[in-house]
Amino acid sequence: MDFWKGKKVVLTGGAGFLGRHVLERLEAHGASKERVFIPRSKEFDLRNWETCMEVTKDADLVIHLAARVGGIGFNRRSPGSLFFDNAMMCIQMMEAARLNRVGKYVTLATVCSYPKFTPVPFKEEGIWDGYPEETNAPYGIAKKTQFVQADAYRRQYDFNAIVLVPVNLYGPWDNFDLEDSHVIPALVRKMVEAKRQNQKQVEVWGTGRASREFLYVEDAAEAIVLASERYDSSEPVNIGTGKEISIKELAETIAELAGYEGELVWDASKPDGQPRRCLDVSKAKERFGFEAKVPFRTGLKKTIEWFEANY
Repeated sequence: MDFWKGKKVVLTGGAGFLGRHVLERLEAHGASKERVFIPRSKEFDLRNWETCMEVTKDADLVIHLAARVGGIGFNRRSPGSLFFDNAMMCIQMMEAARLNRVGKYVTLATVCSYPKFTPVPFKEEGIWDGYPEETNAPYGIAKKTQFVQADAYRRQYDFNAIVLVPVNLYGPWDNFDLEDSHVIPALVRKMVEAKRQNQKQVEVWGTGRASREFLYVEDAAEAIVLASERYDSSEPVNIGTGKEISIKELAETIAELAGYEGELVWDASKPDGQPRRCLDVSKAKERFGFEAKVPFRTGLKKTIEWFEANY
């Protein structure tokens, strides 16, 4: 609890999906809500250099969560803006924090940074062993710049920046827009709406053969806060559960939990994305004591219930 006492924390993305949960965990760990500054995107454009300098001024610790993100469809439509916006925010925020003498800088990369055919489970040491899956590459590479920047700044400036690599997150307050969302919120919305409208079929992208690993958002928030307190190295650390599930099984599970009994129709003309995703999460446990706690079905059920209540 003493770690956060008196600290001014800047939490970019603090009003977003993950940021809301990180704010809750910060308060639970002893941070003062009055000392946590959340720069809202309507007022603070973090692609702008002067804005980055403004928001990091006088901060003791920065947690940089702000990003432009989305699912495969969004990545295919907006590769250029995804690359530019994320790269500019990441690079400038860390440099501004360094110039403003911020004591510690915590930032998120992405599982999309890993090479397309990374051996499973993904180990942090393999992140440079190839090019990312094509639909995710612009976003993944923009985020990957932080590995180089954090390491270079530690060696040249003794700047304490850490980089966490989370898998796909899910949970309450996620983006359920069918055009831009990730796979779990998209499937949750499809199944809930199909049940309410008595649809006989639901179309699902891809073949269903690809696998993914998912982390409940509250677990992710706890990992970020623990790493902020306990981890001080520029070596990236995976954040996840270490368990994978096929998209086919995922869709069937969400349909079951949502009470949808119709047929799932697979559109193989749509991309599967990366063939497999599953992380080696041993380093997070060793370095700062993080282990995911929320069982997958429990997390899915909570997500579905939240969406139904806020439909």
